[in-house]
Amino acid sequence: MRISLIAFVAGSALAASAVQVSAHHAFAAEFDVNRPITLTGTVVELELINPHSWIHLDVTSADGTIERWMIEGGPPNALFRRGFTRAALPIGSEIVVEGFQAKDGSMRANGRDIVFTDGRTPFTGSFGVGPDSR
Repeated sequence: MRISLIAFVAGSALAASAVQVSAHHAFAAEFDVNRPITLTGTVVELELINPHSWIHLDVTSADGTIERWMIEGGPPNALFRRGFTRAALPIGSEIVVEGFQAKDGSMRANGRDIVFTDGRTPFTGSFGVGPDSR
């Protein structure tokens, strides 16, 4: 009886202390390795937030309309350790992004690499993502 009571109290305390945890998705859950994409555009926003950074890019489509793409990058801390800071990608920068489009076909992609007009190519993605993973 005493062990059952202790187990009940411990289980109740554990259940009461549980908190909802946001799920962290795997690359394959959201992006398609079979849909590589190259986008050229202008940086309009940079979000260095966990668990992934986001680059918002205005891309001019073939018919001349502007499309706003969201490019997922690696975690901010990993980018900072590689020297990639907010100052490294100023708003208004013209860049080329190579990555993989979202499975749902939306204007979202996982960014593997970006290329600046001066030829620099800082790595922005997550390790182990896509073909030829680093």
